Amino acid sequence: MPATLSSRKTAAALRTSARVSLDLLLVLVLAAAALWLLGRMWSIVWPLVVGLLLTTLTWPPARFLRRRGWPPALAASVVTVLFLLAAAGILALIVVPVASESAELGDGVVEGLKTVRDWAAGPPLNIGDDQITKAMDSGIARLQDSVGSAVTTVVTGVSTVFNGIVTTVLALFLMFFFLKDGPRFLPWLTRQLPGRLAVHLPVVTERGWNTLGSFVRSQAFVGLLDAVFIGLGLWIVGVPLVLPLAVLTFVSAFVPIVGALFAGFVAVLIALVSNGLTDALIVLAIIVLVQQLEGNVFQPMIQSRGLGLHAAVVLLAVTLGGSLAGVVGSLLAVPVAALIAVAWNYTREQLSDPPGEPADAPASPAA
Repeated sequence: MPATLSSRKTAAALRTSARVSLDLLLVLVLAAAALWLLGRMWSIVWPLVVGLLLTTLTWPPARFLRRRGWPPALAASVVTVLFLLAAAGILALIVVPVASESAELGDGVVEGLKTVRDWAAGPPLNIGDDQITKAMDSGIARLQDSVGSAVTTVVTGVSTVFNGIVTTVLALFLMFFFLKDGPRFLPWLTRQLPGRLAVHLPVVTERGWNTLGSFVRSQAFVGLLDAVFIGLGLWIVGVPLVLPLAVLTFVSAFVPIVGALFAGFVAVLIALVSNGLTDALIVLAIIVLVQQLEGNVFQPMIQSRGLGLHAAVVLLAVTLGGSLAGVVGSLLAVPVAALIAVAWNYTREQLSDPPGEPADAPASPAA
């Protein structure tokens, strides 16, 4: 005879499912409230995050100086100044060569526009000068009709630049204080927390700090690989400004998606202006190949080893972060996923039975 459902077991399963669903709903509500609060405090949280990422990059030399007997304030000051000099040097490597060849690049742009115009005037397009003039007049009319939106866009852009400058200055100050007083944080946190939190939270914080350092180092290594391979390809093709373009590629690697697109666009544009369409297509192919290898092979492998995350988790985290918060979400997706993994692994360690110790015996039916 076929087995019949037990009403008692069915009711118990439904009660358990309802209780689990209620717990999950409560967790989702708390997570939504935390995200809302984070969004309201983003003007403070974003400089803090940038300062922490910069500190993970500059902490090794500061730690070296502190171990050699340097006072914390002096070590933090020296490292901060050196970091600023390095950033200024990187900007100089990009800006100075471009400025020195700006005249030639300008002439090349003009010649390129003339070439495109002559090509459009010939077959198969056969676009005459009157059609080009009409198109320009139409574009000017549309621009005049959208003066209000253009002004709004300019104001928004100026506000964005100003906010970026403020964020950078705050992040640099926070980096200095983190380098100076960072080792005091965990003892202070231990004294402020009650009970078991005084033991567990500092451990999770220390592991999270090590994870962030691993993330920044892996990003720097991936950017170095991109800069070397793309710079080598540009040198073989004979594109000018190889060193500035390689440095720009390295710096842009810290901004996922948009950074790579921007660096690749600049490289292709310079190749088109200076060497022509054929070399520009070759440069485009080199950049696409390197970016595909970096995004699908190098970056997932390096970050998965340094962060303890599977390569598929890294790819999914970047995709989810980009869909939820754009460029900032893509930048923070991997370290956030790694921090969640750190907290989860520590929680699982605390909830697991020690090796060799028998698991808790199941309760008896009478109990």
